[in-house]
Amino acid sequence: MRDPFFFGYGSLVNAATHNYTSTHPAKLAGWRRVWRHTSMRDLAFLSVEPAEGVQIDGLIAEVPNADWNALDLRETGYFRSQLPKTSLTHQAGPVEVQMYQTHPNQDASPAMQHAILLSYVDVVVQGFHNVFGEDGVEQFFKTTAGWDTPILNDRSNPRYPRSQSLSRTETELVDHHLAALKAQLIST
Repeated sequence: MRDPFFFGYGSLVNAATHNYTSTHPAKLAGWRRVWRHTSMRDLAFLSVEPAEGVQIDGLIAEVPNADWNALDLRETGYFRSQLPKTSLTHQAGPVEVQMYQTHPNQDASPAMQHAILLSYVDVVVQGFHNVFGEDGVEQFFKTTAGWDTPILNDRSNPRYPRSQSLSRTETELVDHHLAALKAQLIST
């Protein structure tokens, strides 16, 4: 039996943030990304939720020897679940795939909104740009809900622990899409 895979739909799409080398682009039907506010921390989590008629791009990657420990630690605040094979398309052949998402029991009250880290958005967009091009970046923004949350501009002093340096093109892509969404950027 082959080692299991994970489906990454956010920062895990950016291969520079991890050392899982056996990766394949993938599409997950019936889900969308959403910014979640939880009781676990004062920053928003990028998660997923079922969404009829929506499909999101992402990356699947093999977890050697089914050793989930390092990934589970990285994804603290999320729970891992098995994905139905029928909802995921990729070129890796028949493999078991799991995905991380926030747990509804951890959701904060609807009145509470935590900021999104711009350094995190930068990493995600860089990953999508590298794997799916500009169209993939556009689809990332279109298939993610919750952009009405303030975005903390921490670019000059990134708070995201796996932040990356962006090219000018990548920075312009992020800024363009956030401006189109009329996202509210706040200073650190």
